Amino acid sequence: MTIRLYDTNARQVRDFVPLTPGCVSIYLCGATVQAAPHIGHIRSGLNFDILQRWFRHRGYDVTFIRNVTDIDDKILRKAVDQGRPWWSIGYENERAFSSGYDVLGCMPPTYEPRATGHVPEMIEMMRGLIESGNAYVSDGNVYFDVRSFPGYLGLSNQELDNLRQPEGEGETGKRDQRDFAMWKATKPGEPSWETPWGRGRPGWHLECSAMAHKYLGSVFDIHGGGIDLIFPHHENEIAQAKAYGDEFARYWVHNAWVTMSGEKMSKSLGNSVLVSEMVQRWRPIVLRYYLGTPHYRSMIEYSEEALREAESAFARIEGFVQRVVEKAGPVEPAAEVPPAFAEAMDDDLGVPQALAVVHTTVRQGNSALTADDKETAVARLAEVRAMLGVLGLDPLDPHWTGADRGDDLHGVVDSLVQLVLEQRQSARSRKDYGTADAIRDQLVQAGLEIEDTPSGSRWTLRG
Repeated sequence: MTIRLYDTNARQVRDFVPLTPGCVSIYLCGATVQAAPHIGHIRSGLNFDILQRWFRHRGYDVTFIRNVTDIDDKILRKAVDQGRPWWSIGYENERAFSSGYDVLGCMPPTYEPRATGHVPEMIEMMRGLIESGNAYVSDGNVYFDVRSFPGYLGLSNQELDNLRQPEGEGETGKRDQRDFAMWKATKPGEPSWETPWGRGRPGWHLECSAMAHKYLGSVFDIHGGGIDLIFPHHENEIAQAKAYGDEFARYWVHNAWVTMSGEKMSKSLGNSVLVSEMVQRWRPIVLRYYLGTPHYRSMIEYSEEALREAESAFARIEGFVQRVVEKAGPVEPAAEVPPAFAEAMDDDLGVPQALAVVHTTVRQGNSALTADDKETAVARLAEVRAMLGVLGLDPLDPHWTGADRGDDLHGVVDSLVQLVLEQRQSARSRKDYGTADAIRDQLVQAGLEIEDTPSGSRWTLRG
């Protein structure tokens, strides 16, 4: 089967044909680190994590670049408002993003370049564009002349005559108000770098064009990001890169938003839900299920009820996994996923349809358990683990069990909890239900979930 993806530029689902057979190169616009991440920010990284996992499952060698925008207008305004160095704010929030990706089980990118580390590449690109007549210097700023690039606005499908280009502070000396800043002249108190055209700092769009060129070359397979980046960011990236001579991205893949009350989740609207807060209230694997299982091009309307539904749905999967392991011992994932699952994933990363295959397989496995058909139950679990592995949701994966942590405390905690559960069982045996309930309540307050089964009590971490 051929993987097919919706290409925003072509406005249709296209067969994916890699530049190099067996390899795929992906550039994802990552974090702008002016604030800690909310679940809307993390959704993009999670969607592209699933895409990366599926390519790997299909046998591709994946090069995945996810950048960090650590210098822009928003970060500098935060620095002034908080009376802190701009780099301090950027680094603090970069670590918060990294923590958010990690806690939700996202695989690390191949490289994660920072914008401030690539000023020489930006200068080189500006020099080429100025020499070709696609860019010009004015008042210490460097602007891209949008009229010099005939393909401008092809991605967003806008008309140049109707364009209103977002502007930042200090963007003076434009020949045309629709031109956009590649480089901004230095201002008192702001960080700056030396260039042939004076000191200044990068414009947002230039950063990604330069970094994509450095790490993936003049042409690569997939450029990704949220739908809010189509204009102006991705449109301006294309103009710079192609005017410079790059073929740039061959496929454009965009994920939809997480919304609250119909509005995009954002800091400015005051309706964001921080990842660091959410994982205190919900198990991270449940949060991943909630954010990762809708189709990547579908909006997610945030609600507590939807999260509870996700928690219940995942509990049905997890319960089956645990019951088979208790009955049959460890079961390795199957080498291949079921054909219906693969067909769904190949069709524009159809995770909802693929997840339906997971739940069907779980039901078949539960029926086998009821019939005491151990062999069939084990076979179904092997398939379920293979599918969940692609989605990053296998509860037996070391990331979720804690076995990939350097100190591997899971075994120690398990021994201690089992001692407490034995005390609770002793209390129940002598009908001292008050003590048994008190022990259970203390374990729950400690962040554990306790489930009583015919074969005994078992525990899982809440977060």
